[in-house]
Amino acid sequence: MDWLAFRSNFPVTRYWAFMDHAAVAPLPAQAVTALREYADELAANGIATVQHWVQRAKDVRRSAARLLDADVHEIAFIKNTSEGIGFVAEGFPWRPGDNVVLAAEEYPSNQYPWMNQAHRGVEVRSVPSRGSRVDIDDIRKSIDMRTRVLSLSYVEFGSGFRNNLTDLGTLCRERGIYFFVDAIQGLGVLPFDVNRMPVDFLAADSHKWLLGPEGIGLFWIRRELIDLLHPIGVGWNSVVNAGNFSEIDFRLKPHAGRWEGGAPNNAGITAMGASLDLLLNTGIDSIYRRIEELTDYLCEQASRAGLSIFSSRATGEKSGIVSLLSPGRDPDALVRLCRERGIIVNQRFGRLRVSPHAYNTFEEIDRLLDCVAST
Repeated sequence: MDWLAFRSNFPVTRYWAFMDHAAVAPLPAQAVTALREYADELAANGIATVQHWVQRAKDVRRSAARLLDADVHEIAFIKNTSEGIGFVAEGFPWRPGDNVVLAAEEYPSNQYPWMNQAHRGVEVRSVPSRGSRVDIDDIRKSIDMRTRVLSLSYVEFGSGFRNNLTDLGTLCRERGIYFFVDAIQGLGVLPFDVNRMPVDFLAADSHKWLLGPEGIGLFWIRRELIDLLHPIGVGWNSVVNAGNFSEIDFRLKPHAGRWEGGAPNNAGITAMGASLDLLLNTGIDSIYRRIEELTDYLCEQASRAGLSIFSSRATGEKSGIVSLLSPGRDPDALVRLCRERGIIVNQRFGRLRVSPHAYNTFEEIDRLLDCVAST
């Protein structure tokens, strides 16, 4: 793979060594062009060319289905991951005394929607991590006969730990539990095949590893579970005859489109689609191998900057996020110093968090380490 050619798609590289894709990623040139074309056409034509954007949304849905190896009817566009989690948490047929199990270190978006079900008698069971890992045995011990949902991230945002979705999903199947995955920290750089993974629901915003804009993302639901959830956010676009505004005919779409209640975010959809096509044409497997090379190098060289590795780097558990311990240093001060020197990284839980994408280079990793070593 010609990674220098891939890198040329990212204007950010002219200004920064950007290694914070676990936060908000910079857009590739293709997504910027797509946004401009949408704005120009809307300015010039208004609704006159709306069918062009209807077709564009269909094309992007097909790209999303290709990313997940899913059926297009299993995918809905969402404004963010929180919305997708809410579809499940609010729409699930809970009974008083039910519980949901999740990791204690989950991002707030994968905790608050479940906590919000307390008024319906639903208990949230939080499983603490063991160091950098979420242990499947601890999850197993937290499950009982009233556990209805297991909700976990594909990759934990603070530690970079990659959950074994196959083993966790198999556990859920054995216990009759539904499995929701917050995929925002893995989708786009880690392979995800819904036909192989025993997962029931998934949500991910586009603004991290998918390299798209904020305000648009993907919700996936296994086709046979469409009627399990009570749909929320229902609007004119949720029904079979969407667009026929003169007749009230409340028959919900028999697919994930029922969750797309109102006017779509066509600007976000078309920009996300451009980024999806870039990733798919490059190859998700190739992208992950490149990121693995970069993060392995970072871990191998970290000690020369006085850093130690917090993240699990075991096969099957590592991801594009590396969490680093920097004893005796203020992590916020480190992040500020890096930014002053043209390097974008972050910190979570008091640890330096580095999350490069495939267009980054070994030289940029060296710049980061030299910067930290200078403190």
